[in-house]
Amino acid sequence: MLKKLITFALLLFSVSVFAQLDHVEPTFWWIGMKNPHLQILVNGPEISKATVSLHYPGVQLTAVHKVASPNYLFLDLVIDSKIAKPGKFAIDFKANGKTVDTYAYELKARAKGSSQREGFSSADVIYLLMPDRFANGTTANDNIPSMLEKVNRSINYGRHGGDLLGMEEHVNYLKELGVTAVWSTPLLENNAPAYTYHGYAITNYYKIDPRFGSNEDYVHYVNECHQNGIKVIMDMVANHCGIDHWWMKDLPMPDWIHQFPTYTNTNWQMSTVADTHAANIDKKNFVDGWFDHSMPDLNQNNPYVLTYLIQNAIWWIEYSGINGIRMDTYPYCDKEPMAKWAKAIMTEYPHFNIVGETWAEETSQIAYWQKDDINPSHFNSNLPTVMDFVLLRALEKCFNDHKNGMSQIYNTLANDYLYANTNDLLVFVENHDTPRFNFLVKNNVDKYKMAMAYLMTTRGIPEIYYGTEIGMTGNKEVGDGDIRRDFPGGWANDTINAFTAAGRTPLQNEYFNYLAKLLHWRQHETVVQTGKLIHYIPQNDVYVYFRYNDKATVMVILNNNDTEQTLSTARFSQCIKNFKQGTDVETGKTYQLQSSLTIPKETALILELK
Repeated sequence: MLKKLITFALLLFSVSVFAQLDHVEPTFWWIGMKNPHLQILVNGPEISKATVSLHYPGVQLTAVHKVASPNYLFLDLVIDSKIAKPGKFAIDFKANGKTVDTYAYELKARAKGSSQREGFSSADVIYLLMPDRFANGTTANDNIPSMLEKVNRSINYGRHGGDLLGMEEHVNYLKELGVTAVWSTPLLENNAPAYTYHGYAITNYYKIDPRFGSNEDYVHYVNECHQNGIKVIMDMVANHCGIDHWWMKDLPMPDWIHQFPTYTNTNWQMSTVADTHAANIDKKNFVDGWFDHSMPDLNQNNPYVLTYLIQNAIWWIEYSGINGIRMDTYPYCDKEPMAKWAKAIMTEYPHFNIVGETWAEETSQIAYWQKDDINPSHFNSNLPTVMDFVLLRALEKCFNDHKNGMSQIYNTLANDYLYANTNDLLVFVENHDTPRFNFLVKNNVDKYKMAMAYLMTTRGIPEIYYGTEIGMTGNKEVGDGDIRRDFPGGWANDTINAFTAAGRTPLQNEYFNYLAKLLHWRQHETVVQTGKLIHYIPQNDVYVYFRYNDKATVMVILNNNDTEQTLSTARFSQCIKNFKQGTDVETGKTYQLQSSLTIPKETALILELK
């Protein structure tokens, strides 16, 4: 009798250890993908001891992979889109001949035209916002019992309560401003005790942080943007996860992340990747070193990790309908696997776009990461768009330099021959990691107008940071919180509501109205979206350049002097040709082009030539 009881108890134990699957990712998939292969991560206590089976027409389980941790299985499926139909099927997990758990896996039908979705391009202007600092649509999700950090607006590094509903309620504001795409810093779960508002230490790659809303709320937000003619770009992080990610308690395998005998930071030396003389240890420490103690560095060379990241990106694209991805810290990832990552996405969605954060101080270092760059190692990142940080540095300095300011812009663009495609450069004067532009120019509206005029008429894809349009300021040296202030009007008790003309101050309206006029004009001007560019060496710190195509020519003049300047137009005859006059986009004033032009101090003229 005792022997029977022991046997029964052992059987109960063997069954109970498989009684719950903790994680199944991706949680569902679609029929009709160009790549028919799917790898499902399954996590649960001692799940590797189970045998796995499924029976569904058009779906074949081709392999079950056991890894170092007994609590994981990786299931390889092949989905035949000619046979498989939308629906759910059971994935059975058995132990000792008994089914101990079943997961109902769903295959969905793809939305019509999903593979042809249009990405962002140089025809767009992108608005970058930080969800936690933009608008608090509801206080109901400010504090969630399961989330460790609670709202505290009294500290600039704390959570302030902005959310998806707040973003959605102000889509009309973005439309009024004239932007055509919105990029928010990461919205995925960051469940850590502190400093989670920025979103770059992800703890669940398949879940919107509940303090922002739900997955369904995100889909609703994307649809609302689309209905208002605004594309959506999702910020993703493949280089690292958060130290509090659920898998950090039990890694699938030791090399899921990059590990060292003792904690090792990245050396931040991005040049080592392309440097033909770089020592192996320096290359390794740059790519494999951690960003921070709170951000474990993922190993994209691990094929399971790479597949996970590819499928996660495709899952969000297909599920939510986004138009683009901004990939954080792109060069810090293992480059060859990430080239496969980008290629897999662009193969599935040929008209999509991806921009990688390529923070370098030299044009050659940024160009290396753009698709089809020519380099000695014949490396192709397959990454369509890169971020022009070299131009950012020039724009941060040039408007405070009345002697050689415009030469900094000119010399930056003189290196454009290094890029494979200058239309696919993200251009900006500030973002969530840099000093506020208006702080740098001491809230000089004229300098702001020159910068915005340049940004909207040079080559590439313009991006503006939330609050740029109302003159928001912030000092990076004080800390990141100062350049990530709450947008005025996003909280119920704000004394100023900058979301409306009536709520803005006269100065805020001057900023807003100038930029809005430029943005709405730019929406219809292919000549500044994709036209060719010719520029002239600055003289007396006046920079002149032209954008042109077969149908139109635009002449841009930036007078960076603190005195008015008169230009002889004969020098620009190559571009002026037979045009007699130009009309200023801002004022509607007509300028004659026959002999000379006089430009007031610290002024930008955008002239449509006729």
